[in-house]
Amino acid sequence: MGDLRGRENFSSGLAVFFATLGSALGLGNIWKFPYLTGESGGGAFLLVYLLSVVFIGIPVMICEFYIGRKTRKNAVGAFNKLKANPAWKIIGYMGIISAYFIMFFYSCVAGWVYCYMFKALKGDFVSITPRSAEIQFSSAVVGPWVPLFWQFVVLTVVAIILICGIRKGIERVTKTLLPVLFVLIIICDIRAVTLPGAQAGLNFLFNIDFARLSPGVILTALGLAFFKLSLGMGTMITYASYFTDDNNLILTPVKVAASDTIVSMLAGIAIFPAVFSFGLEPGAGPGLLFMTIPLVFSQIPLGSVLLIAFFFLTSIAATTAMLSLVEVPVAFFSEEKKIPRTLSVVFNCLFIMVIGALATLSADGAGLLGKVLIFGKTFFDLFDFTSSNILLPLGGLLIALFVGHQVRKEDFRAELSNYGRLRMDGAIGFIRFVIRWVTPILLVVVFLNSIGLI
Repeated sequence: MGDLRGRENFSSGLAVFFATLGSALGLGNIWKFPYLTGESGGGAFLLVYLLSVVFIGIPVMICEFYIGRKTRKNAVGAFNKLKANPAWKIIGYMGIISAYFIMFFYSCVAGWVYCYMFKALKGDFVSITPRSAEIQFSSAVVGPWVPLFWQFVVLTVVAIILICGIRKGIERVTKTLLPVLFVLIIICDIRAVTLPGAQAGLNFLFNIDFARLSPGVILTALGLAFFKLSLGMGTMITYASYFTDDNNLILTPVKVAASDTIVSMLAGIAIFPAVFSFGLEPGAGPGLLFMTIPLVFSQIPLGSVLLIAFFFLTSIAATTAMLSLVEVPVAFFSEEKKIPRTLSVVFNCLFIMVIGALATLSADGAGLLGKVLIFGKTFFDLFDFTSSNILLPLGGLLIALFVGHQVRKEDFRAELSNYGRLRMDGAIGFIRFVIRWVTPILLVVVFLNSIGLI
């Protein structure tokens, strides 16, 4: 097994689960999943997403867990430790680039969440209407100074936690606060399904209309699966390098994917009944969460208090996901370039802030750079599309090919069985077959579609 001497690690299997789930959860569930489901037609999109998780998401996560725990290294150093052909190191570098691209726009959206928490504290959502909800969202998005300020606040919080390290920083935050977020989403669901017209929202989310499926919808579902499960971006390799030796590398991905999907479904149940009840547009885009949740809580006794708590915990979910993303380049610079961890954290957060400002000032087609288009996309959409639909699937494909065809069967079986302590020979054999053949074929088809070749 990998050597942990001189290197921090998570304290237990439970800490591993919460940290990994914290990376997977984030805004992908509460923000991105609902609005992409709305834009892509509801139930049919949901079905494709679930299939993507089973046949692509979980196998790729297992691959990343294998690489990370086997080597106890960062996303680039892992391939050096495995004595892989130098060409395979491109996987690690692509992961770092992907983490950057995601953070450029993700830190912007996390800033919106922090801003909404402050608005809730001020009482800005008292007696809110659908029209005033749109105005409130616009005030948080259209800059330049308000969204830039909150993006800076978010990255400062992330930097402080990362400087504290693995156990005192990442582990303590995720293990303490994620369960509370789950409870608050349940409360929101209970109220949402009792709103007038809620059934139409549930029908939209769960009814499957195959006529709504298209290559674009399938590609979007796959990109979301990678985004939500933090795959192809080096985060799971990096986090797995901090795993305990007795962690189950098969059950942990299954539990994380199942929990992640459940939270996504609960977020959809909280949002779509409100969308239809208040006459909003389900394809409203990135602002969907921010225009619906205040309306839902306005209908609940003590809703103002619960709304503060909801956006506080949503900010925590956003922060835990950002911790895993920024940890990828931080670990690389600390271990490969021998830069002190504190300096590495500060440098990376400042770099993300500078480039991420382009996304912040172009978000939602508004702001100073809202009309500046590159390949027909704003900076915000370009960072999102390039990472979710190109870099992450391509990175996942290369990871599956590496583990499936470059790693010896005996080494793979030994690591996943915790060197014989787990009796899972049949499961390991099936997983290896899926990784070698099923997952790569599906990823090749989707990737060729994403670049317009099929």
